[in-house]
Amino acid sequence: MTVRRDFQEPARCRSDLVIGREERCAAARAQLASGGSVLLHGSAGIGKSTILRALAEEYASPAHTVLRCSATESESHLPFLALADLLGLVLDDVCPRLPAAQRTALESALTGRGESSLQRDGLALRLAVLSALRALAARGPVLIVADDLQWLDPASAELLGFAARRLGGTPVQLLCAVRTEGQESQEYDRHLRSCPPDTLAVRLGPLSHPQVAELLGHRGHGGLPRSTVRDIHRTSDGNPLFALELGRALAQSPTPPRPGEPLPVPTSLRALVLSRLDMLSVEARRTLLVASAGARPTLALLHAAGRENAEAECAQAAELGLLATESDAPAVRFAHPLISAALYAEAPAQERRAAHAALSTAASDPIERARHLALATTGADPEVAARLAEAAALARDRGAPSVAAQLGLLAARRTPADGSPSPQERRLTAAEDAITAGEVDLARDIAREVLTRASVPAERVRAWIIVIDTAGHTMAEVDAFFPQALADAGDDPRLLALVHYQLGWRALIVEGDFTAARDAAAHAAELAARGKDRRTELLALAFQAQTETLMGHPEAPRTIKRALREPQDPRVAWHHNGAGSARFRWLVMGDQLAEARATVTGLLREVRRRGSVESEVHFLRGLAETELRAGHCGRALDLARESLRLARDSGIGETASAMLTSLAEASGGDVERALTLAREAVEHAEGDGDQMYLSRALGALGYAQLVAGDPAGTVRSLRRVRTLELGLGITDPARGRWQGDLAEALVRTGEPAEAQDVIDTAREHALRLGRESVLAVLDRSEALVRAAQGATEAAQAQLRSAQDRLGKLGYGLEEARAAFALARLRGRRPGAAAYDEATRLFRRCRALPWLRQVEAALATLDREPARAVRDTLDALDALAAMERQVAALVMEGATNREIAARLFISVKTVEATLTRVYRKLGIRSRVDIVRLAAGRRAH
Repeated sequence: MTVRRDFQEPARCRSDLVIGREERCAAARAQLASGGSVLLHGSAGIGKSTILRALAEEYASPAHTVLRCSATESESHLPFLALADLLGLVLDDVCPRLPAAQRTALESALTGRGESSLQRDGLALRLAVLSALRALAARGPVLIVADDLQWLDPASAELLGFAARRLGGTPVQLLCAVRTEGQESQEYDRHLRSCPPDTLAVRLGPLSHPQVAELLGHRGHGGLPRSTVRDIHRTSDGNPLFALELGRALAQSPTPPRPGEPLPVPTSLRALVLSRLDMLSVEARRTLLVASAGARPTLALLHAAGRENAEAECAQAAELGLLATESDAPAVRFAHPLISAALYAEAPAQERRAAHAALSTAASDPIERARHLALATTGADPEVAARLAEAAALARDRGAPSVAAQLGLLAARRTPADGSPSPQERRLTAAEDAITAGEVDLARDIAREVLTRASVPAERVRAWIIVIDTAGHTMAEVDAFFPQALADAGDDPRLLALVHYQLGWRALIVEGDFTAARDAAAHAAELAARGKDRRTELLALAFQAQTETLMGHPEAPRTIKRALREPQDPRVAWHHNGAGSARFRWLVMGDQLAEARATVTGLLREVRRRGSVESEVHFLRGLAETELRAGHCGRALDLARESLRLARDSGIGETASAMLTSLAEASGGDVERALTLAREAVEHAEGDGDQMYLSRALGALGYAQLVAGDPAGTVRSLRRVRTLELGLGITDPARGRWQGDLAEALVRTGEPAEAQDVIDTAREHALRLGRESVLAVLDRSEALVRAAQGATEAAQAQLRSAQDRLGKLGYGLEEARAAFALARLRGRRPGAAAYDEATRLFRRCRALPWLRQVEAALATLDREPARAVRDTLDALDALAAMERQVAALVMEGATNREIAARLFISVKTVEATLTRVYRKLGIRSRVDIVRLAAGRRAH
């Protein structure tokens, strides 16, 4: 489709071109928009040319003339070539406007006729280039776009720099890019001195792991396992060109690399990074191969591996730029990880095995020795397999489950088919380690491979459970696997317990049936006890306790005690679905915030020690929630953002983390971001068919809408939550704590009767369960209902009581909200001082969005209302009470949104009320209300 130019949107730096560069691109755009120049710099492949093209496309339209050149290394010896690229197309236009001497010198230089040189015609040439640019600028703005400045021929670089330094006040801008090596390189300084004085230097650094993952996804490589993306990021060192080339090679490779093996390095990158290898001696190259095979190579390790002349050979490599020189560090570090990967990939298999064999005795760490031994041997070897299994157990104990998974897979490959444990058992253990490490894609692939090979029921059921477990909150996608798992389990109570435990989660997540989930968990615990599987029994009891807690079931405390009885399994004690997690949820719902914080902090410390990514994401959310309840909004926001980063990096718990981060953003950060995250969480939960988290996500959305000043939106969202939780069988109002927000929003939208119904229903359950903080919040909301009904004094007394109780319970943010509601209810009479307490409490909480609401309320406060307004109100007896209040505020100059905030009603309600006022008074607009007030005053 062809789009007329005058209907086209201005070109922008497209998101797929500037992933991870948004801030840098914005700075460059602002500089260019202000008339300045920009110099992009960074290493080869870092994205300079991509961003240069995007910016040039955007700013070519405003410019009258665009001059371009792109130098190459092979042509950098040709004098005036870059200048010819820049001015060749406009030479006939500008030459007639130059003095004769300048014109002759410039034509001679650019056309090759004559023998012009900087030595011979230096001044004339310099002035000619300057005059030519000024002549072009006289007709309109000029944009010079120059890529790869490092390859500009010296003559062109000198002439362009001379002119650039003297173009002050002339509408000529430079947009350039230059290659520099290393993050701390100052090589761009030389080029910056040749640019206009107002030039902004913008350095492009490496992309982060999530940014590399996003880039690969944009370019069609989003199906790669997360563990592979992590290896791509490490090998490319965040260089987007290298990452894309590696991703393309992996996508084209028929067999993906096995764990522990290097990534396939495409020929294009090998040529790029290994061009200097031919200059190394054979022995130096072998030394570098040993270094590339080691995890943390040092000179001492290379000596131990038989490389006697390691110092001299490494020094030779450093001179060629293959190794980074660090005088204070003992490590041997390659200048770029890709050099190491390409060197290893280029080496023959026999030489690689020899390097690993040398390192298997030289390395001091038993895990490294075992890994090298495995890579030095081929075929099955029970002794090597046993050493690898021992190394995997050691890595697991050290809190390195990812390493344990890789070693476990190596052990499986070295295990004979009739070995004990079997190769499939070792693969399944590796898959479980991968789950702990957050590498769910790898775990799923391992389990599916086992299912194609295994015939032993225990192995097959274990593999089914891994496939189901890695589905996370998308369990609807693995529904078909449950019958197969049950068939493989037969009548073995241990195996049946595993399947019924997962069936409990399915009932909760897919069907939203807490009762069925509780029953399945209880049955799984019974089966596990019969089969003497204490680990599964403890997990099932903890799950049963969590469902009972959320249901408000009277058996919850008793079930938690059963889950905490000895003997305990250490793998369950710290697990995010274990008894410790169930106890934390009970504490936080029961207003025991200090103990809840201590409990979840201890759990978080332990899972970090063990390297359990999913549990870390979960407990980060738990700690953030606790801090949010306590009114520590800044701390909660930091923890929630950390949880969300980790969740997105690992692909685990993204919906839950987005939901919790939305709550934290709405309380202590950015309300717009809160709304975005909440809507994202709702969309994901709906897409996954996750009924449990859909209600939580909608609760976060409703709260964010309330803080954003959209009570009607809050009502829509939280009414859905009310319906969902009724269907789920959730009765404990401490689970989502949305009831007070819904009641407040209903008051603002003019529906106090429904608000009171929400309060009464929630209060009944809160009284039964002893939820003191919930009761105080409900009293705060009920005070607003009373105020809307005209019982102002009773409402104020109830607000003061609610504020006091919330403060004593340690709910800082809820206490501040009660103080704010009280200040708004008092209105103008005490003046701005009425808001001092709310301001102090919100500041203590670092509740920035709520502080902005206080500022808005103060801005609309009229301390000395005009006498004319009171006179007019006396004359408007025909209006109802709400209509008189709205009319009075219109006379004060308040907007509809400000009126809605002052009267706790929606903007739509204000508009409808004003329509009735206009009709009763025979007027057409709010301006007529002001005129009516003026007329009354005149009388």
